[in-house]
Amino acid sequence: DAEELKEEETEDEEPVSKEDKKAAKKQAKLNKKEDSYKEKIDQLEDRVKRQMAEFENFRKRTDKEKQAMFDTGAKSVIEKILPVVDNFERGLATVPEESKEDPFVDGMNRIYKQLMTELENIGVKPIEAVGQEFDPNLHNAVMQVENDELEPGTVAQELLKGYMYRDTVVRHSMVAVVQE
Repeated sequence: DAEELKEEETEDEEPVSKEDKKAAKKQAKLNKKEDSYKEKIDQLEDRVKRQMAEFENFRKRTDKEKQAMFDTGAKSVIEKILPVVDNFERGLATVPEESKEDPFVDGMNRIYKQLMTELENIGVKPIEAVGQEFDPNLHNAVMQVENDELEPGTVAQELLKGYMYRDTVVRHSMVAVVQE
């Protein structure tokens, strides 16, 4: 029976002509070429995707570096302005009570307030010190004092005001701390 089936199958199949063989060979070549092109296209697409990802990482990194340089420059300028603020505060603190209405003193006071407002607008703020628990990240203890009213380790007096720019300390507060 198996032999009869084989004979029937061979009888049903038409003999393959030379032209059909050539066409089949040509089609196989074309398929192989097409696969080669698809592979090349896939490689190039992968390469483009990698280049785009690399460029995006480069852009993000340079943006971070640019922001860091800006913050460093701003912090440097703020450090140079703070002694001017200190001198304004010292000068205004020495004005006698009867001279506070003097136009010159009033003008200096307004300039000081404007300066402080602009510093606050760019992110500079004074560090809270008196009455706060001593924090070495914010305060610089330069002396210890005795004080029965405050807890040990609490800031009793601020000798020089400290400032922060955004979330970083520009200048630590110089403080006197209650001894333990």
